[in-house]
Amino acid sequence: MGSTGFIECRNVVKSFGEKIVLRGLSLTIDRGETMAILGGSGSGKTVLLKHMNGLISPDSGEVFIDGWEISGREEDDLGEVRKRVAMVFQGSALFDSLTVEENVAYPLMEHTAWSSEKIRARVGELLSLVGLEGSEGLYPAEISGGMKKRAALARAVSLNPEGLLYDEPTTGLDPVMTQRINQTISDLQSKLGVTSVVVTHDLHSAFAVADRLAFLHGGRIEFVGTRDEFRGSSDPALQEFLHAG
Repeated sequence: MGSTGFIECRNVVKSFGEKIVLRGLSLTIDRGETMAILGGSGSGKTVLLKHMNGLISPDSGEVFIDGWEISGREEDDLGEVRKRVAMVFQGSALFDSLTVEENVAYPLMEHTAWSSEKIRARVGELLSLVGLEGSEGLYPAEISGGMKKRAALARAVSLNPEGLLYDEPTTGLDPVMTQRINQTISDLQSKLGVTSVVVTHDLHSAFAVADRLAFLHGGRIEFVGTRDEFRGSSDPALQEFLHAG
């Protein structure tokens, strides 16, 4: 039985020791949409996100990418999944010893047989896409947090993934840079047609980028809907979260 969306979680259960994080959670993300997943600290947002490209496997339940079940797959199969669905980690996860150009080129060097000239040209396109022209020779220690986030975005889209998973993309950034990252997320979705999932506790960012929003509470998705539906929901836990933010 295939999936109805591009990414689908069905009845996913995940525990770490005695702590049950996800309690039979189900969520479908449609191809080409941007879904924001909101929830309080420790609600399991990042745990859920990491199920969506096989970085974490469920204890029970199923995860599908484009109708193909990935839960319980071997690591070799998951490598292909992660080319299709790339992740932008909260801390950017750049290699400190590599320049911005080398960081962005890394997946291309690992997974293609391209010439150095073709890779360099592709890196130039990617840096232009995220507004980092001229930063090729800089090291992560020499650039701002917002520039690191954008370099990580450029690296994530280097192999033309169909999906992008963002873990708290605006954490630790000032309001101007937060707005720039939100705009970059929207630009990548519109220019590349990718399916995006954004985990965030930032309501303003979620409303800025998302087509639909999901609220994770008590280990389950309590609510899924548009911005207007989200604001208008009478769910008590969701209302408390909205007013706290």
